[in-house]
Amino acid sequence: MGVESELRSIGELARTSGLTVSALRFYDRSGVLTPTLVDPVNGYRWYTDAQVTPARLVAGLRRVGMPLAEIAAVLRLRDDEPARAGRLLDAHLRRLENGLADARRELSRVRALIDPEESPMTTRIVLPPAALAAAVDAVRFAVGDDPELPVLAGVLLDVESDGVRLVATDRYRMALGRAAGRVDGPPVRALLPVPAVDEFRALLDTATEPEAHLTVAAGLVTLAVAGAEATSAVLPYEFTDYRRLLHRPAGAPARRVPVDVATLRAALRAGTPTVTRDHEGVPLPVTVLGVDDRNGLRLVDASDLAGPDRADLLVGVNGDFLLDALDAAGGPQLVLELDGPIAPLAVRRPDDEDTFSILMPIRL
Repeated sequence: MGVESELRSIGELARTSGLTVSALRFYDRSGVLTPTLVDPVNGYRWYTDAQVTPARLVAGLRRVGMPLAEIAAVLRLRDDEPARAGRLLDAHLRRLENGLADARRELSRVRALIDPEESPMTTRIVLPPAALAAAVDAVRFAVGDDPELPVLAGVLLDVESDGVRLVATDRYRMALGRAAGRVDGPPVRALLPVPAVDEFRALLDTATEPEAHLTVAAGLVTLAVAGAEATSAVLPYEFTDYRRLLHRPAGAPARRVPVDVATLRAALRAGTPTVTRDHEGVPLPVTVLGVDDRNGLRLVDASDLAGPDRADLLVGVNGDFLLDALDAAGGPQLVLELDGPIAPLAVRRPDDEDTFSILMPIRL
């Protein structure tokens, strides 16, 4: 009893931290916040004063909806690696902000359905023509051409509070580009048909002024550059929820591998070693990527896939798709992010976190 008098009961910790008793029991069972002592006779849980701050952290993170695994990671990292803990908080904040932007867009559409006669909202964006052109170039290659999936035969224009994000996908790869700008109006999404995207891109090449003007209103998107205009109707499809592919699970960071683009491009075009796998009933040559002991990229042949010494981190991709991603990204140096054989492969510019491609892996 002398030891217990120096500890806090579960009820006392609940009152001090803002967590309920049932929540503390749950976090004990989950291994997130375990008591210092559990009475072997009556099962009472006892906590130390040092556990008050972690309990308050859990309460705060719970209130903002952070996933359980990430709460546990923050608690583990807060003393020894506070910078990594801070990055987890930043990532969760971005998810919340993205969710709020999505909710605003959905409510705008709902309002239009409730009262179609009300004045349509208009969003205007002013941005550099070169930045918008670069964003188009970064995503154009990934547009789908399957007639049974017309929703993928376009480029998503996703207007955010400080610019626009362009997204394209054909199910096997996804490309994202971003251009910062001044936005006047609510966040909005517009799916543009490919002919309009190409017309906009050609117009951007004629720019002689430092600003391009985008206007989204009443199902139309208009681009104005140096006195010339092009307008397109928006496709009537709901684009895929691309944002869920952008967030990596806590505790599973990708291996970031720097690559020399010219060297990798030459190897891929020279007929790099491949293996053949059946993909949707069709034999498909697969380029297999691995990592050497100096964190460099290596191209793997079939012999490396057999036997007990098979490397741990191997990713199979369509080599032609990888070439497209390298060409679209531009620049002499890129970074490949490998998460494992069933996770998407990301192709990124080292100095631009907003423009990148994602390739779906092919099971080895």
